[in-house]
Amino acid sequence: MSAPATGGPLDAFLRVEGLARSFNGVPAVRDVSFTVGAGEIHALCGHNGAGKSTVVKMLSGQLAPDGGRVVVEGAVVEPNSRRAAQRMGVALVDQELSVVPALTVLENMLLGDVTAPFVNRRRAAAARCRRILDDMGLAHIDPDQPLAALGIGERQLVEIAKALSQDARLVILDEPTATLSDAETEHVFAAIRRVAGMGCSVIFVSHRLSEVLELCASVTVLRDGRSVATIPTEDLTVDELIVRMLGSAPHRLSGTRGPDRGDGRAMRIEHLHVPGRLVDFTLTATAGRVHALAGQLGSGASDALRALAGLQPQATGTVELNDRRVPLRHPARAARAGIAFVSNDRKSEGLFLGMSVERNLLATRLPGLARAGVVRPRRERRAALSLAQRSGLPEYRLDAEVLALSGGNQQKVFVGRCLGRDDVHVLLLDEPTRGVDVGGRAEIHRLLREAADRGLVVIFASTELDELLELGDVIITMRDGQVVGRYEGEVDGALLMRDMTHEADGT
Repeated sequence: MSAPATGGPLDAFLRVEGLARSFNGVPAVRDVSFTVGAGEIHALCGHNGAGKSTVVKMLSGQLAPDGGRVVVEGAVVEPNSRRAAQRMGVALVDQELSVVPALTVLENMLLGDVTAPFVNRRRAAAARCRRILDDMGLAHIDPDQPLAALGIGERQLVEIAKALSQDARLVILDEPTATLSDAETEHVFAAIRRVAGMGCSVIFVSHRLSEVLELCASVTVLRDGRSVATIPTEDLTVDELIVRMLGSAPHRLSGTRGPDRGDGRAMRIEHLHVPGRLVDFTLTATAGRVHALAGQLGSGASDALRALAGLQPQATGTVELNDRRVPLRHPARAARAGIAFVSNDRKSEGLFLGMSVERNLLATRLPGLARAGVVRPRRERRAALSLAQRSGLPEYRLDAEVLALSGGNQQKVFVGRCLGRDDVHVLLLDEPTRGVDVGGRAEIHRLLREAADRGLVVIFASTELDELLELGDVIITMRDGQVVGRYEGEVDGALLMRDMTHEADGT
């Protein structure tokens, strides 16, 4: 392991003072302050929902703060767009890739760069691209190579190289290593250290706490939308950082936990494998209980659910549902076997945004509502009303476009589509309450608990610690594509977070 970056905010480049931001009256960031020195690598840490992403969006020009201020080199700035932030020297590497596979590596490096000349000199641009790729440990990549020919890890490295090519004075890296191998991560770390050594400041956001302590000079801890401490990393261990992030360890909320029904209904998964993403995943999930897969981005939890739904074309292993074999790699056959999947991206992979709530609720059950191939409007309306009532959706919204609904109600439509169907035996959900407010979250949790009580096998994946503790009867922790722990009953939140973020040997 390399030593953490040295130096602190002796010459402050960035000062964040009392930032605040609310959404629909609900505070996401209440009071966040910290300082980043010139050439410092500074971490932001906190469990999901602590406010990290909102702070990053305010610093990178995607959101305007409701209060507080951002000071760069002594001057108050108000970045009101990504382009404005980039002109001020701020570059963001988001956890969602923004590179374009159809373009070459060089074209991706130039894409969106406000410093690029109007008339581009290709030879000079290619030479500069070549130097940056070499610095990133990517000497084997040709700038004229289509990005589509690269693996996901190499695409992430190109994304980071693109940010470093924009002459940034502050680079924000949001979960940059979540999908990278150890070797690729070392390339990224080397590049970050090199950039910091030239005086560029870096904000590093990661759930991998051992990486934070290895790479960063100091860390600001966020909790419930507030900055609660800024500490030199040399004064911290992973366990101490976890305690700072959680405050007191959370416990399960009171409520009835689902028992094993004991009637033999179960999904049995053995040696499920997805090359490069999931290794030897084995689980027996019984009907009547809610099974939670706990893991951060890149842990393999999402890959396990997608493989079970037939959406991973390279998946191998054995899956049985109620003692009948379920084929892998075929989403239509998985659906016919009784598996319903709720993606973590409801807008791209779930809902028909321009269609009504009613049409979305009934989209997967039209054959059952038809007679001689004709859907009868009255039957359709009765079915939609029943589903809306069960899902906690107001009946008067049935004719509204889904696009007009709040995030919580959109998610209820997505989940509600899977309910009340005799042909569904397993409900798989990836981040079931992503982008949902507190009220919507409680309603969706109720739906999942009721589905389990009706005898469905329910498996969900989440990065939200509170959600895992509240909803999971059985919690399986995952990291780097593998299962690292299994818990039932009362669970210590700090133990779960350690499993999800840190190596088992405690180093």
